[in-house]
Amino acid sequence: MALRFAPCAAARAMTPGSRGIAALKAIVFAAALVPLGRLVVGVALYPDWLGANPAEFITRSTGDWTLRFLLATLAVTPLRKAFGWHWLASLRRMLGLFAFFYGLVHLSSYVAFDQVFDLTDILADIVKRPFITVGFTALVLMLPLAITSTDRMVRRLGARRWLAVHRLVYVVAPLGVLHFWWMVKADIREPALYAAILAGLLGYRLVARVREARRRRARSARGASAAQPR
Repeated sequence: MALRFAPCAAARAMTPGSRGIAALKAIVFAAALVPLGRLVVGVALYPDWLGANPAEFITRSTGDWTLRFLLATLAVTPLRKAFGWHWLASLRRMLGLFAFFYGLVHLSSYVAFDQVFDLTDILADIVKRPFITVGFTALVLMLPLAITSTDRMVRRLGARRWLAVHRLVYVVAPLGVLHFWWMVKADIREPALYAAILAGLLGYRLVARVREARRRRARSARGASAAQPR
């Protein structure tokens, strides 16, 4: 028998109204800027916050937050469907854009601190080092997601084409995890955790799609049976 999650009364009761959603968006927006604010304050006032190698700390930290926001974006649909938290959908665009934002900061820190804006070395690094290649590819694929994130682009592309473009996230997230995994080389505990979370989020979608396909086939079979003359 298939397992199904039924939204409980408490989950339905906690659904915020329009003002609550607006306040929640403001809170999430402010919270999403905290990691960047910590880095800025560390650079300006408290360099000890950034450890012995501030450049590496900034690059690693912004990469971590890129992955975290990507996973948070992918977690919206499972949480919404499992617990009836439909209001989470209103945060998905913001979470995705913050993933792209921190990805850009991550790339910028690599360009500025590791390569000192040397374009020749950057291009050589992208070609020669697989984890750089994978990370750069993931960020490039995030660009159309960010560009088409507005309501205007949804209307311009149409729902079907817009959804097709945004399925790129299912490529971007694994590439991001792989980038991290190949970068750390030895201690893989943290990228393994991200990989496990990603596997769970993508596995949920796969199971849901298989179940939906079975339900469609069952409905078609019942319809064909009912249409047959008796």
